[in-house]
Amino acid sequence: MKKTAILLLLTSCSVFGQVKKGKLLWEESFDGNKLNEKTWNYELGDGCPNICGWGNNERQIYTTENHKLVDGKLIITVKKDGNKYTSTRITTAGKKEFKYGYMETRAKLPVGQGIWPAFWMLGSNIKQVGWPKSGEIDILEYIGKEPDMVFTTLHTQANHGDKASSHKTKFENIEEGFHTYGVDWTKEKMDFYVDGTLVFTFNPKDKTEDVWPFNQPFYFILNVAVGGNFGGPEVDDSIFPQEFIIDYVRVYSNK
Repeated sequence: MKKTAILLLLTSCSVFGQVKKGKLLWEESFDGNKLNEKTWNYELGDGCPNICGWGNNERQIYTTENHKLVDGKLIITVKKDGNKYTSTRITTAGKKEFKYGYMETRAKLPVGQGIWPAFWMLGSNIKQVGWPKSGEIDILEYIGKEPDMVFTTLHTQANHGDKASSHKTKFENIEEGFHTYGVDWTKEKMDFYVDGTLVFTFNPKDKTEDVWPFNQPFYFILNVAVGGNFGGPEVDDSIFPQEFIIDYVRVYSNK
C-alpha cells in the first residue's frame, strides 16, 4: 500500500498453476452486526502528524462510521462528505498475526477514478524498526484508473517505493462480482494468486534481512484509500459512494 511509483511486470492470467491449500487455521467471516474488536483495530484520521496522507498523499480521512456488517460480509463505504473523503481502515495488529501460510480474502472491488482498495500485511515489528525494514506484503491492490488490473507487491529495505518488487496482472472484468486474492507464504518464497491462479512468485536467491524480512509475524490491513500517488492524483467525485465488500479473510497452513 505504501508506494510512490512501482516497478511492474504485466502478465496474462491464463498460463499459471493453481493454488494448493492446507488446513484452515483461522477465519474471519464477519458474522453478526458489529466488527469484532478482539480481532480488529481501527486506524483513524489522515495519518497526521506522523504519516500525513498515510505516506502517499492520500486524500481520505478514516473513521469508525464508514463500514457495516451485512449478511456475513464487511462493507467499507467510501464517501464524499462536503470537501472531505471518508473511508475505513482496520488492522489485526497485536491481535491476529501470522508467520507463513496461505492468506486469502474473497472480495468485490469498488470502482472509479481515484479509488484504491487494498488487502495487505505489515511486519509486527514496524514500531521498533520502521517501514520498509518491517516488510510489507500487498496481496491485493486495485486502482480505478487502471480497470481490469490487479497489483501484487512486496516492499523491503532493499526494494521499496519506486523500486518495490511488484506485478500487475490483467483480469477482464475483475470489477464484476466476487474474486479471491491470496498469497502462499513459506520460508523460501511467496506465491501470489487471484481466483486460485498463480500470478507472481517472489523467491530471491540471497535472503538477507534487507531482502527477506518475511521470517516474522505479520498482521492484516483492509482499507480503501482515495487519490494519492498511486490511486490518483485525479479523483472523479461522481463515483461516490463506493463499496469494498469483503466476504472473509482466511489463513491456511502451507500444503
